[in-house]
Amino acid sequence: MTLGRAAAAEGIGTALLLAIVVGSGIMGERLAQGNAAVALLANAIATGAGLYTLIVIFGPVSGAHFNPVVSAVSLWERRLTRYQGAVYVLAQFGGAFAGVAAAHSMFGLPVVQISARLRPTLGEGLGEVIATFGLVLVILLALRFKAEAIPVAVAAFITSAYWFTSSTSFANPAVTVARAMTDTFAGISPQNVPLFVIGQSLGGAAAALFARWLLGEKVAASPEPHCQ
Repeated sequence: MTLGRAAAAEGIGTALLLAIVVGSGIMGERLAQGNAAVALLANAIATGAGLYTLIVIFGPVSGAHFNPVVSAVSLWERRLTRYQGAVYVLAQFGGAFAGVAAAHSMFGLPVVQISARLRPTLGEGLGEVIATFGLVLVILLALRFKAEAIPVAVAAFITSAYWFTSSTSFANPAVTVARAMTDTFAGISPQNVPLFVIGQSLGGAAAALFARWLLGEKVAASPEPHCQ
């Protein structure tokens, strides 16, 4: 596949992922009638199901990263060049904002919003460290031992992490920055974005180092990894 096609897969895939995350959050909150647990359950199930499907269809084209942390790990493992990594990340951020705008348009909301939803605690930052550590570790170890299981493994982990992490598992800088642009159930205040992104970066780096130590060798360079 050409880099252009891979970038298109990353952009469209990330856009669809954000449309799923934000759209299901809006729908869940409207139908739950104030029951936050029901809204979160709907959001988690929709995200896990959508993520599985997106990895299956876009994985053969781009690796289905949809996540700058995963692309950074692929760069570190020399699966991507610096130029390829930069193109992937730009496509992911562009797609993320497009997905949020699409969700707002579908539900009749202003396309441009700023979130007022505060997620300010160190516990939530730790939640992002743990969620991203787990996500990257799932990808790297499944890639090494059972690559065909990556779609279901990633989707299952993210679905569970919605519930066991205090942050509800953003685990993705592009997703986090884009969700600052939605004042809905899935939103995050811009002032809390740095806390989450730092946590995600630390978690991803720790997982990459741990996986390399655990395996005793560099993770195999093929096939490409997949992610949220």
